Amino acid sequence: MHITPEVLEREFSLSTAATRLDFLSRRDSGSATLDSVAVDDEDDWRAIRDTGTTLDVPEALELLALGEVIARKARDSQLIGIRAALRGGAAWDEIAAALDLAPDEAWTAYHRLIERQERTRALDPDDAASARDLAGARPRR
Repeated sequence: MHITPEVLEREFSLSTAATRLDFLSRRDSGSATLDSVAVDDEDDWRAIRDTGTTLDVPEALELLALGEVIARKARDSQLIGIRAALRGGAAWDEIAAALDLAPDEAWTAYHRLIERQERTRALDPDDAASARDLAGARPRR
């Protein structure tokens, strides 16, 4: 089995993916050295105190894929949030401030999100057209 974002996205909710990502991130000591075997006195409990843990290859690949799953789910939630804000009467400068973008950049990002959802068939063409209409004209810089 290949560890890919597509496989994990179907398997994990956002909160489960974030929890698993946090667990794997904390497990890795961050050491840049290759794995090696330390020769210590096996009877001395202090020998394990200074040993770090590292992720194996499947865990490291899972960590990478989980990061992408979380990023995708976060981007998908932006579309929901922007649509809700627009329906509620928010202006593009308010939406842009929430995204830490310029208003025209936020408008462009919104349209990219719509396109991504269309490509993945999460939005049908009618819903995509409705979302575009909701955006109105591109704000000036």
